Amino acid sequence: MQLYWFSPLVILILALHRPEEAPPKMKLSDYGFFTGKLSDLAPADNVYAYAVNAPLFTDYAEKARFIYLPSGQKMQYDSVRAFSFPVGAVIIKNFYYYHNAAQPEAGRRILETRLLVRDEKGWKALEYLWNPEQTDALLEVTGGTIPVEWVDKSQKKHRLDYVAPNQNQCKGCHSYDGQFTPLGTTARQLNREANGTNQLVAWANAGALELPAGFDPAQAPRLPNYFDPETPVHAAARAYLDGNCAHCHNPHGPASTSGMFLGVDETNLERLGVGKPPVAAGRGSGDRKFGIVPGKPDQSILLYRMESSDPGIRMPEIGRQMPHAEGIDLLKKWITSM
Repeated sequence: MQLYWFSPLVILILALHRPEEAPPKMKLSDYGFFTGKLSDLAPADNVYAYAVNAPLFTDYAEKARFIYLPSGQKMQYDSVRAFSFPVGAVIIKNFYYYHNAAQPEAGRRILETRLLVRDEKGWKALEYLWNPEQTDALLEVTGGTIPVEWVDKSQKKHRLDYVAPNQNQCKGCHSYDGQFTPLGTTARQLNREANGTNQLVAWANAGALELPAGFDPAQAPRLPNYFDPETPVHAAARAYLDGNCAHCHNPHGPASTSGMFLGVDETNLERLGVGKPPVAAGRGSGDRKFGIVPGKPDQSILLYRMESSDPGIRMPEIGRQMPHAEGIDLLKKWITSM
Protein backbone atom coordinates (compact mmCIF):
# COMPACT_ATOMS: atom_id res chain seq x y z
CA MET A 1 0.00 0.00 0.00
CA GLN A 2 1.43 3.36 -1.01
CA LEU A 3 1.35 6.12 1.63
CA TYR A 4 1.19 9.81 0.86
CA TRP A 5 2.73 12.31 3.25
CA PHE A 6 1.81 15.99 3.32
CA SER A 7 3.80 18.73 4.95
CA PRO A 8 2.15 20.79 7.72
CA LEU A 9 2.03 23.73 5.30
CA VAL A 10 0.03 21.74 2.71
CA ILE A 11 -2.36 20.52 5.41
CA LEU A 12 -2.89 24.12 6.57
CA ILE A 13 -3.58 25.30 3.01
CA LEU A 14 -6.10 22.49 2.46
CA ALA A 15 -7.85 23.31 5.72
CA LEU A 16 -8.09 27.00 4.83
CA HIS A 17 -9.65 26.19 1.46
CA ARG A 18 -12.16 23.68 2.79
CA PRO A 19 -15.66 25.09 2.22
CA GLU A 20 -17.19 26.03 5.55
CA GLU A 21 -20.86 25.52 6.30
CA ALA A 22 -22.61 28.86 6.80
CA PRO A 23 -23.81 29.28 10.37
CA PRO A 24 -27.57 29.55 10.88
CA LYS A 25 -29.00 33.01 11.38
CA MET A 26 -29.96 33.86 14.93
CA LYS A 27 -33.25 35.57 14.04
CA LEU A 28 -35.94 34.56 11.56
CA SER A 29 -36.12 38.14 10.29
CA ASP A 30 -32.47 37.92 9.19
CA TYR A 31 -33.44 35.62 6.30
CA GLY A 32 -35.72 38.14 4.59
CA PHE A 33 -38.37 35.55 3.79
CA PHE A 34 -41.19 37.96 4.60
CA THR A 35 -41.90 41.64 3.94
CA GLY A 36 -43.47 44.24 6.18
CA LYS A 37 -44.55 43.24 9.66
CA LEU A 38 -42.95 39.83 10.22
CA SER A 39 -45.98 38.25 11.94
CA ASP A 40 -48.11 38.98 8.87
CA LEU A 41 -46.01 36.34 7.04
CA ALA A 42 -46.28 38.20 3.74
CA PRO A 43 -43.90 36.35 1.37
CA ALA A 44 -41.00 38.20 -0.22
CA ASP A 45 -39.68 37.56 -3.73
CA ASN A 46 -38.86 33.90 -4.48
CA VAL A 47 -40.97 32.74 -1.52
CA TYR A 48 -44.01 30.64 -2.47
CA ALA A 49 -46.93 29.87 -0.18
CA TYR A 50 -48.26 26.34 -0.39
CA ALA A 51 -50.89 24.04 1.10
CA VAL A 52 -51.19 20.26 1.33
CA ASN A 53 -54.09 17.89 0.72
CA ALA A 54 -53.76 15.71 3.85
CA PRO A 55 -52.15 17.75 6.64
CA LEU A 56 -50.34 16.33 9.64
CA PHE A 57 -52.21 16.84 12.92
CA THR A 58 -50.20 18.85 15.47
CA ASP A 59 -52.38 19.49 18.54
CA TYR A 60 -54.82 21.53 16.45
CA ALA A 61 -52.17 24.10 15.52
CA GLU A 62 -52.71 25.96 12.25
CA LYS A 63 -49.83 26.09 9.76
CA ALA A 64 -48.61 28.62 7.23
CA ARG A 65 -46.26 26.92 4.76
CA PHE A 66 -43.78 28.48 2.33
CA ILE A 67 -40.90 27.49 0.07
CA TYR A 68 -37.94 29.76 -0.63
CA LEU A 69 -35.96 29.17 -3.82
CA PRO A 70 -32.75 30.96 -4.78
CA SER A 71 -33.27 33.28 -7.74
CA GLY A 72 -33.42 31.38 -11.03
CA GLN A 73 -33.59 27.95 -9.35
CA LYS A 74 -36.41 25.38 -9.59
CA MET A 75 -37.84 22.38 -7.79
CA GLN A 76 -37.86 19.14 -9.77
CA TYR A 77 -41.09 17.13 -9.94
CA ASP A 78 -41.26 13.54 -8.71
CA SER A 79 -44.42 11.47 -8.92
CA VAL A 80 -43.62 9.35 -5.84
CA ARG A 81 -40.99 10.82 -3.54
CA ALA A 82 -40.47 14.35 -2.25
CA PHE A 83 -39.53 16.84 -4.96
CA SER A 84 -35.84 17.63 -5.51
CA PHE A 85 -34.72 21.07 -4.37
CA PRO A 86 -31.70 23.14 -5.35
CA VAL A 87 -28.97 24.02 -2.87
CA GLY A 88 -30.06 27.09 -0.93
CA ALA A 89 -33.76 26.21 -0.92
CA VAL A 90 -35.65 26.46 2.38
CA ILE A 91 -38.98 24.90 3.38
CA ILE A 92 -40.67 27.16 5.94
CA LYS A 93 -43.42 25.99 8.27
CA ASN A 94 -45.04 28.35 10.80
CA PHE A 95 -47.22 26.98 13.63
CA TYR A 96 -49.87 29.18 15.20
CA TYR A 97 -53.23 29.29 16.98
CA TYR A 98 -56.04 31.75 16.40
CA HIS A 99 -57.13 33.40 19.63
CA ASN A 100 -60.63 32.38 18.58
CA ALA A 101 -60.86 29.96 15.66
CA ALA A 102 -64.42 31.12 14.97
CA GLN A 103 -63.11 34.68 14.54
CA PRO A 104 -59.74 34.53 12.72
CA GLU A 105 -59.86 38.27 12.26
CA ALA A 106 -59.36 38.60 16.04
CA GLY A 107 -55.73 37.61 15.57
CA ARG A 108 -53.37 34.73 16.15
CA ARG A 109 -50.28 33.77 18.09
CA ILE A 110 -47.37 32.25 16.17
CA LEU A 111 -45.40 29.84 18.34
CA GLU A 112 -42.63 28.44 16.18
CA THR A 113 -41.15 28.42 12.70
CA ARG A 114 -39.39 25.30 11.47
CA LEU A 115 -36.94 25.57 8.60
CA LEU A 116 -35.61 22.77 6.45
CA VAL A 117 -32.50 24.12 4.73
CA ARG A 118 -30.97 22.46 1.68
CA ASP A 119 -27.19 22.86 1.65
CA GLU A 120 -24.34 21.10 -0.12
CA LYS A 121 -24.47 18.17 2.31
CA GLY A 122 -28.24 17.67 2.22
CA TRP A 123 -31.06 18.84 4.45
CA LYS A 124 -30.82 20.22 7.98
CA ALA A 125 -33.50 21.41 10.40
CA LEU A 126 -33.55 24.71 12.27
CA GLU A 127 -36.03 25.69 14.97
CA TYR A 128 -37.10 29.29 15.73
CA LEU A 129 -39.34 30.24 18.65
CA TRP A 130 -41.41 33.44 18.50
CA ASN A 131 -41.20 36.07 21.20
CA PRO A 132 -44.38 37.09 23.10
CA GLU A 133 -44.46 40.42 21.24
CA GLN A 134 -44.67 38.56 17.90
CA THR A 135 -41.95 40.76 16.45
CA ASP A 136 -39.40 38.01 15.70
CA ALA A 137 -38.41 34.39 16.28
CA LEU A 138 -35.05 33.32 17.72
CA LEU A 139 -32.99 30.22 16.95
CA GLU A 140 -33.45 27.55 19.63
CA VAL A 141 -31.70 24.24 18.98
CA THR A 142 -33.13 22.62 22.11
CA GLY A 143 -36.78 23.39 21.31
CA GLY A 144 -39.01 24.44 24.15
CA THR A 145 -42.38 24.31 25.90
CA ILE A 146 -44.82 27.17 25.37
CA PRO A 147 -48.08 27.58 27.35
CA VAL A 148 -50.86 28.50 24.94
CA GLU A 149 -54.61 29.08 25.17
CA TRP A 150 -57.17 29.26 22.38
CA VAL A 151 -60.88 28.96 21.65
CA ASP A 152 -61.96 26.50 18.96
CA LYS A 153 -64.74 26.94 16.42
CA SER A 154 -67.30 25.48 18.82
CA GLN A 155 -66.26 28.10 21.40
CA LYS A 156 -64.59 25.53 23.63
CA LYS A 157 -61.53 26.85 25.49
CA HIS A 158 -58.27 24.90 25.43
CA ARG A 159 -54.99 25.20 27.26
CA LEU A 160 -51.85 23.32 26.30
CA ASP A 161 -48.16 23.30 27.11
CA TYR A 162 -47.18 23.22 23.46
CA VAL A 163 -43.91 21.38 22.76
CA ALA A 164 -41.59 22.63 20.03
CA PRO A 165 -39.13 19.85 19.08
CA ASN A 166 -35.38 20.07 19.34
CA GLN A 167 -33.35 19.71 16.17
CA ASN A 168 -32.37 16.10 16.82
CA GLN A 169 -36.02 15.04 17.16
CA CYS A 170 -36.71 16.19 13.60
CA LYS A 171 -34.61 13.29 12.34
CA GLY A 172 -37.03 10.89 14.04
CA CYS A 173 -39.59 11.35 11.26
CA HIS A 174 -37.73 13.09 8.42
CA SER A 175 -35.90 9.99 7.26
CA TYR A 176 -35.82 7.93 4.06
CA ASP A 177 -33.33 5.07 4.11
CA GLY A 178 -31.52 6.95 6.86
CA GLN A 179 -31.21 10.18 4.89
CA PHE A 180 -32.85 13.39 6.16
CA THR A 181 -35.69 14.30 3.79
CA PRO A 182 -38.74 16.59 3.59
CA LEU A 183 -42.14 14.99 4.13
CA GLY A 184 -45.03 16.99 2.68
CA THR A 185 -43.50 18.17 -0.60
CA THR A 186 -44.77 15.29 -2.73
CA ALA A 187 -47.00 15.28 -5.78
CA ARG A 188 -49.87 13.60 -3.95
CA GLN A 189 -49.78 16.32 -1.26
CA LEU A 190 -49.15 19.36 -3.47
CA ASN A 191 -51.34 18.52 -6.47
CA ARG A 192 -54.32 20.72 -5.53
CA GLU A 193 -56.14 23.92 -6.39
CA ALA A 194 -54.94 27.20 -4.91
CA ASN A 195 -56.36 30.62 -5.76
CA GLY A 196 -58.30 29.27 -8.71
CA THR A 197 -55.52 27.33 -10.40
CA ASN A 198 -53.55 24.14 -9.86
CA GLN A 199 -50.73 24.78 -7.39
CA LEU A 200 -48.13 22.81 -9.37
CA VAL A 201 -49.05 24.43 -12.68
CA ALA A 202 -48.91 27.88 -11.06
CA TRP A 203 -45.40 27.18 -9.78
CA ALA A 204 -44.30 25.92 -13.20
CA ASN A 205 -45.68 29.08 -14.83
CA ALA A 206 -43.76 31.16 -12.30
CA GLY A 207 -40.51 29.34 -13.10
CA ALA A 208 -40.34 27.64 -9.69
CA LEU A 209 -41.01 24.02 -10.71
CA GLU A 210 -39.88 21.82 -13.57
CA LEU A 211 -42.81 19.60 -14.67
CA PRO A 212 -42.69 16.68 -17.12
CA ALA A 213 -43.71 17.44 -20.69
CA GLY A 214 -47.46 17.19 -21.12
CA PHE A 215 -48.10 17.23 -17.37
CA ASP A 216 -51.79 16.81 -16.56
CA PRO A 217 -52.84 17.43 -12.93
CA ALA A 218 -55.85 15.17 -13.40
CA GLN A 219 -53.54 12.23 -14.12
CA ALA A 220 -51.02 12.98 -11.36
CA PRO A 221 -51.11 11.52 -7.83
CA ARG A 222 -53.43 13.38 -5.49
CA LEU A 223 -54.63 12.72 -1.95
CA PRO A 224 -58.23 13.68 -1.22
CA ASN A 225 -59.29 16.05 1.55
CA TYR A 226 -59.92 13.58 4.36
CA PHE A 227 -62.47 15.82 6.09
CA ASP A 228 -64.49 16.67 2.98
CA PRO A 229 -67.91 15.02 3.53
CA GLU A 230 -67.93 14.15 -0.17
CA THR A 231 -64.82 11.96 0.24
CA PRO A 232 -65.72 8.27 0.70
CA VAL A 233 -64.72 6.92 4.13
CA HIS A 234 -62.17 4.45 2.73
CA ALA A 235 -60.40 7.10 0.63
CA ALA A 236 -60.50 9.62 3.47
CA ALA A 237 -59.03 7.15 5.98
CA ARG A 238 -56.22 6.11 3.63
CA ALA A 239 -55.40 9.78 2.98
CA TYR A 240 -55.33 10.46 6.72
CA LEU A 241 -52.96 7.55 7.36
CA ASP A 242 -50.74 8.63 4.47
CA GLY A 243 -50.48 12.20 5.76
CA ASN A 244 -50.13 11.39 9.46
CA CYS A 245 -48.44 7.99 9.71
CA ALA A 246 -46.85 6.82 6.47
CA HIS A 247 -43.80 9.09 6.63
CA CYS A 248 -42.54 6.67 9.30
CA HIS A 249 -44.61 3.58 8.54
CA ASN A 250 -43.20 2.70 5.12
CA PRO A 251 -40.46 0.29 3.96
CA HIS A 252 -37.90 3.14 3.88
CA GLY A 253 -38.98 5.01 7.00
CA PRO A 254 -38.02 4.99 10.69
CA ALA A 255 -40.80 2.47 11.49
CA SER A 256 -39.87 0.05 8.70
CA THR A 257 -39.11 -2.71 11.21
CA SER A 258 -42.74 -2.66 12.41
CA GLY A 259 -43.83 -4.27 9.15
CA MET A 260 -46.93 -2.02 9.23
CA PHE A 261 -46.96 0.23 6.17
CA LEU A 262 -49.66 2.88 6.00
CA GLY A 263 -48.99 4.63 2.68
CA VAL A 264 -51.94 5.25 0.39
CA ASP A 265 -50.51 2.89 -2.24
CA GLU A 266 -50.17 -0.11 0.09
CA THR A 267 -52.44 -2.89 -1.19
CA ASN A 268 -51.30 -5.78 1.02
CA LEU A 269 -53.89 -5.86 3.81
CA GLU A 270 -51.61 -7.58 6.30
CA ARG A 271 -48.87 -4.98 5.77
CA LEU A 272 -51.57 -2.34 6.25
CA GLY A 273 -52.20 -3.90 9.65
CA VAL A 274 -55.33 -5.97 9.01
CA GLY A 275 -55.03 -9.11 11.14
CA LYS A 276 -51.37 -8.33 11.75
CA PRO A 277 -49.93 -8.95 15.24
CA PRO A 278 -47.41 -6.37 16.50
CA VAL A 279 -43.71 -7.10 16.02
CA ALA A 280 -42.99 -6.20 19.63
CA ALA A 281 -45.77 -6.64 22.18
CA GLY A 282 -45.91 -4.35 25.18
CA ARG A 283 -47.82 -1.41 26.60
CA GLY A 284 -48.22 -0.03 23.10
CA SER A 285 -50.55 -2.88 22.13
CA GLY A 286 -53.01 -2.31 24.98
CA ASP A 287 -53.38 -6.11 25.16
CA ARG A 288 -55.00 -6.01 21.72
CA LYS A 289 -53.88 -8.68 19.31
CA PHE A 290 -53.88 -7.04 15.88
CA GLY A 291 -53.14 -3.70 14.28
CA ILE A 292 -56.57 -3.53 12.63
CA VAL A 293 -59.49 -5.84 13.38
CA PRO A 294 -62.12 -5.40 10.65
CA GLY A 295 -65.44 -4.21 12.06
CA LYS A 296 -63.94 -3.78 15.54
CA PRO A 297 -62.09 -0.49 16.06
CA ASP A 298 -62.12 -1.00 19.84
CA GLN A 299 -60.01 -4.13 19.37
CA SER A 300 -57.54 -2.50 16.97
CA ILE A 301 -54.09 -1.43 18.18
CA LEU A 302 -54.09 1.40 15.64
CA LEU A 303 -56.98 3.13 17.44
CA TYR A 304 -55.58 2.38 20.88
CA ARG A 305 -52.39 4.25 20.08
CA MET A 306 -54.22 7.12 18.37
CA GLU A 307 -56.48 7.59 21.39
CA SER A 308 -53.67 7.56 23.97
CA SER A 309 -51.94 10.63 25.38
CA ASP A 310 -49.28 8.53 27.14
CA PRO A 311 -45.85 9.37 25.62
CA GLY A 312 -44.91 5.67 25.74
CA ILE A 313 -48.03 4.56 23.86
CA ARG A 314 -49.34 7.33 21.63
CA MET A 315 -48.80 7.55 17.92
CA PRO A 316 -47.31 9.61 16.48
CA GLU A 317 -44.73 9.67 19.25
CA ILE A 318 -43.57 13.21 18.45
CA GLY A 319 -45.64 16.19 17.35
CA ARG A 320 -48.78 15.71 19.37
CA GLN A 321 -49.96 15.48 22.96
CA MET A 322 -53.72 15.69 22.42
CA PRO A 323 -55.66 12.92 20.67
CA HIS A 324 -57.07 14.03 17.32
CA ALA A 325 -60.77 13.48 17.96
CA GLU A 326 -61.85 14.01 14.35
CA GLY A 327 -59.14 11.72 12.98
CA ILE A 328 -60.03 9.03 15.50
CA ASP A 329 -63.69 9.27 14.52
CA LEU A 330 -62.77 8.90 10.84
CA LEU A 331 -60.60 5.81 11.45
CA LYS A 332 -63.32 4.24 13.62
CA LYS A 333 -65.84 4.64 10.80
CA TRP A 334 -63.38 3.12 8.35
CA ILE A 335 -62.58 0.07 10.46
CA THR A 336 -66.25 -0.41 11.32
CA SER A 337 -67.09 -0.41 7.60
CA MET A 338 -64.62 -3.22 6.81
